[in-house]
Amino acid sequence: MSRQQYGMFPDEPPRPRSPRMYRLILSFALCLFALLPFGQGLAEPLVERVEPMAVDGRLLIDADVEFRLTDELRGFAEKGVPLYLTADLQITRSRWWWFDKTVVSTELTWRVQYNALTRQWRVGTGDLSMPASTLDEALDLVRYIRGWDVASTDELETDTQYEGQLRLRLDTARLARPFQVDALNSKAWSLTTPWKNFTFSISVAAPRP
Repeated sequence: MSRQQYGMFPDEPPRPRSPRMYRLILSFALCLFALLPFGQGLAEPLVERVEPMAVDGRLLIDADVEFRLTDELRGFAEKGVPLYLTADLQITRSRWWWFDKTVVSTELTWRVQYNALTRQWRVGTGDLSMPASTLDEALDLVRYIRGWDVASTDELETDTQYEGQLRLRLDTARLARPFQVDALNSKAWSLTTPWKNFTFSISVAAPRP
């Protein structure tokens, strides 16, 4: 008995998908990509905490910063290319009759570099540096800013509210010129946190009995 009598027909070749179907698939893929974290699965860099402190007549800053390097940046660092990370700080005082007065405007730069001869990482600011066993250990000194001396408390008025901003950025201007060109054309070098706002005031210490 033939297959047609039972309502069976030879297999037909698959029909090509319509352009509309391809557009739907592409839109779905783009939506999934948009939901991925910033930069190759990395969380967006962020200043999580800023704590000003008055100690022995000096204004000190503690801060916690969350950031991760891209694979491309880690690769450059492991080849001995120095990375410069700079923290920018601004502190102002409001004035009702004029523009806000800038009390502190300063920056602090860390230099992180791998020495292939000694197989050791070094991280430091200015002329001071210290060894680290891994890149992440070196970066932890940047992530956890402690005791940053930014001003004398004599420059600040007591019982007055001050407003501050702090951010961390990869300082590409300090790179060698060939890498500065790469930094302009590659998102891998664009590591900057948003500004973190904070407020504080200096109180007069109570006299000891």
